Amino acid sequence: MTTANLPRPPIKSYVRRTGRLTLAQKNALREYWPLYGIDFQDQLIDLDTLVNGFQALKLEIGFGSGEALISMAKSDPDALYLGVEVHESGVGRCLNSIHEHDLSNIRLIKHDAIEVMQNMLSAQSLDRALLFFPDPWHKRRHNKRRIVNQEFRDLLAHLLKPGGCLHMATDWQEYAEYMAREMLSDGRFESLGDDDGYAERPDYRTRTRFETRGLKLGHGVWDLVFERLQK
Repeated sequence: MTTANLPRPPIKSYVRRTGRLTLAQKNALREYWPLYGIDFQDQLIDLDTLVNGFQALKLEIGFGSGEALISMAKSDPDALYLGVEVHESGVGRCLNSIHEHDLSNIRLIKHDAIEVMQNMLSAQSLDRALLFFPDPWHKRRHNKRRIVNQEFRDLLAHLLKPGGCLHMATDWQEYAEYMAREMLSDGRFESLGDDDGYAERPDYRTRTRFETRGLKLGHGVWDLVFERLQK
């Protein structure tokens, strides 16, 4: 097989950063990962055991430093929050926050979220999926990297329980319009916002420091909440 005929790797919605970890982040990954981390595997995880004692399972895709994830878990102790992030620095920072706040309802996976959703989660297992401020890949030639696409919609239609919700937020207007078009075109989902797909920010999504700073500078933020229909 020639190089030209080799299968192409899947397009990723992120670029892995290779920045140096702080000492605190290294320590967190060593000390707290065994307590709060789940290693990636290419087979379904035992969700019955994982979610035992909780009333709901909620997934945050790309939690960054974990600021929103920590806030949601603190105010919603009856739900188990599963956070997925590829960048070690963010995972390390979030692990420190979990330990600092003594939270027992968060588990983290350090891996590509699409692969986690494809391999580790079972059908109709999620009550809510959260996608806050993903990379908009605003240049036209990079649009193919956007995480919200047909594959993403198919995965969420498979994983969300009927009545479960996908909640997205972005500070990039063109990406908000794109996400709205993607979701409004899919008959398996219904907007819980207006006819254009936009919703008021739910109380559980607290504003991060980054978002607050952008709002003060006049930047807009768009929330989109879609329910998985009984289909």
